Amino acid sequence: MHHLDLQVIERALKWANEGLTVWLCTVLKTFGSSPREPGAMLVACSMGEYIGSLSGGCVEEDFIGRLQSGNFDKPVQQIRYGGEDSAASVRLPCGGSLDVLVELLAPTAENLTHLEVMHATLLGRQSLSRAISLPDGRKRFNPATLAEPAVAFDTTSVNIRIGPALRLIIAGISSISSHCALFARSLGFEVIVCDPNEGARKNFDVPGVEVQAVLPSVFIASGGCHANTAVVAVTHDPRIDDLAMIEAVRTEAFYIGVMGSQQTSQQRAERLLRSGGLTDAQLARITMPIGLNLGSKTPSEIALAVMADIVRLYRGKHRNEL
Repeated sequence: MHHLDLQVIERALKWANEGLTVWLCTVLKTFGSSPREPGAMLVACSMGEYIGSLSGGCVEEDFIGRLQSGNFDKPVQQIRYGGEDSAASVRLPCGGSLDVLVELLAPTAENLTHLEVMHATLLGRQSLSRAISLPDGRKRFNPATLAEPAVAFDTTSVNIRIGPALRLIIAGISSISSHCALFARSLGFEVIVCDPNEGARKNFDVPGVEVQAVLPSVFIASGGCHANTAVVAVTHDPRIDDLAMIEAVRTEAFYIGVMGSQQTSQQRAERLLRSGGLTDAQLARITMPIGLNLGSKTPSEIALAVMADIVRLYRGKHRNEL
């Protein structure tokens, strides 16, 4: 899940707690080119405000207009945007189409509890599946894993997997850290920067980024990682980078990387095996040198290479496929 989905559910909870009815929209399926993937969410309230995205801007205005016209008055409905059988007049400029599930959630105790469980799941470590009955909108949660599809449905029900929001842990503050944080935020990651140095923290200012005044290894060891977490070390300081790697390989993090030249990386590998107590299998989980080989020179170019490699692995692409 993207961090934007967490913002969607937080806003849905806020509106529902204020006594407002909300409409929770989820992309079910895409056809051809489409800017959002299955599971992407948007929430709107009866005041016409919304947060989130279904299409990157192509259909949101149409949806809000139809909402205010009273088109979505049932507990659960499906709508298709784009394609020959679209129920709406909007056509996606990318030529694709998408199916969207629209749930009407009145501010009842049952719906508030449902939103609270979704919120806790996005902040937690384990995935759940939302099973939604299409005839009547009844909902329940079932256990799920990240290996399951984001969305599965038939003629009577929809199962939508929700899980921990994408997280990036940046071990230490350097000239590259802020650029990584900015890229990651724009890609929908929750970003946490860890550095015990007060001076470094004072000079780090990226909106929406959590800064922890602890060693990265301490934060990671305390449960800071889940299966949707990427850990990057970009300081060139073994006291920061090596310790972060030693702890990160003991977690479920899907990406672990550390910056350095080929020679530095070889020396680090020998050091981690000899003094860090890592096994060959644990060492193999660490990407070093970090990032794609783009010939990067500037801090922003290095950060781009790092985040591109993280997205590549998250999307299941081998480097040879690029």
